[in-house]
Amino acid sequence: MNENRKNIIVKEILYWKENRMLPEQYCDFLLTLYTEGNRPKERENRHSKKRIRFHNVIYFLFILFSLFVIYFTELSFILQMGFVAIFVLFGLSGIFYFSAKKMSYQFPLIATALILLFSSVEIISGVYPENQLPLAVVVILNCFFWFLTGWKLKLPYFTISGYLGLIILIIFILL
Repeated sequence: MNENRKNIIVKEILYWKENRMLPEQYCDFLLTLYTEGNRPKERENRHSKKRIRFHNVIYFLFILFSLFVIYFTELSFILQMGFVAIFVLFGLSGIFYFSAKKMSYQFPLIATALILLFSSVEIISGVYPENQLPLAVVVILNCFFWFLTGWKLKLPYFTISGYLGLIILIIFILL
């Protein structure tokens, strides 16, 4: 086949793949077929990078807003916990949405983990204001959750955060 024709067909298949006009497996097969195993570099999608940055900014604002609602408002305890439940559900839906789209879901995961930590500390501090043992147990559970998340998803910063949280908590308890 003429080399010029092959290049046109390969560019068209890359366009189909980028815009999801055909399933990714079909496009990969066609690219392998027409390039005879020498696949070209795929073009980077500028819109997806902008979209990821936009989502990261949204989740950063989401963390700030949730911290503001949890710590700096004088809402009733039940209303605060309702907001916390909404924030956690929003974070979990972001994680599932991004993982289904095969996009980076790390920022929503971090946001949800932080909101769970701050809200659980706030709940325990409200329920048991004098006793520090339940607070230590909740922080240990959060650190264990971070460790398991890092181990299961192969995210080293979650694993390290879990270890460091436990070490800092043990030092804090001993002193």
